[in-house]
Amino acid sequence: MAKASFILVDALRKTAKNIRNGKPYQWGHMGSCNCGNLAQTLLNISKGDIHRYAMDKPGDWSEQLNDYCPTSGLPMDQLIFGLLEKGLSTDDLKHLEYLSDSAVLQKVGRGYLQNNNLVDVVDYMLAWADLLETELLANITVNPIDESMPLSIAQ
Repeated sequence: MAKASFILVDALRKTAKNIRNGKPYQWGHMGSCNCGNLAQTLLNISKGDIHRYAMDKPGDWSEQLNDYCPTSGLPMDQLIFGLLEKGLSTDDLKHLEYLSDSAVLQKVGRGYLQNNNLVDVVDYMLAWADLLETELLANITVNPIDESMPLSIAQ
């Protein structure tokens, strides 16, 4: 699963909210599909630019991820690299496109989601964000106040 970060949790929730509130969603469009919408949020890039970059190579997101080459210089590979820098893996993105990660599906509470159904996409993204947030919070420790240290209030 993705490297948990507050940036990724926030991006998943924002993307889900945007889709729920009517942001263009079209599973067959590289810039408006599941991965395309998340890329828009994480990388501040337009759906048109994503789609244009994707047309330099054949295939959908899954195929483009299979053929990903970080040194190709192709815009789509640079876009994928940007997503990987945000803590995602190529497997995470493939799972997002097809709503297929078993841990996320378990969190959603339904065994099967339809990858081109915007309600299912929203549920998947929100469940994934919750899982990542739980992981983040589990790794936070707060040290108790050292009572022997005097507290001072700056004036």
